Amino acid sequence: MMKTAKFGIGQVVKHRIYPFRGVIFDIDPVFANTEDWLLSIPEEVRPRRDQPFYHLLAENAQTTYVAYVSEQNLLPDRSGKPVGHPQIGELFADFHGSHYDPRHIRAH
Repeated sequence: MMKTAKFGIGQVVKHRIYPFRGVIFDIDPVFANTEDWLLSIPEEVRPRRDQPFYHLLAENAQTTYVAYVSEQNLLPDRSGKPVGHPQIGELFADFHGSHYDPRHIRAH
């Protein structure tokens, strides 16, 4: 059974455990990364495969990067602050406190 994604493209979210936040730019309905990637996560926090996974333009206190995060490990970010990732402007337009407007809808 396919689960409906709880979060949407352009939404600002934060990680449940680790201190980073980001904006969602793509969603996989189920796990679609490598086995090595999954096995590199400690077993006690390793996510289930049968849930949506989100691609984020992410930032933490030190740097910006692209993150791949399971739905179970994301929470809505209620800070109201924009995400400081340099690629935001390529994918998104205006910021509205909790989400960005996508610049264009791209087909999969």
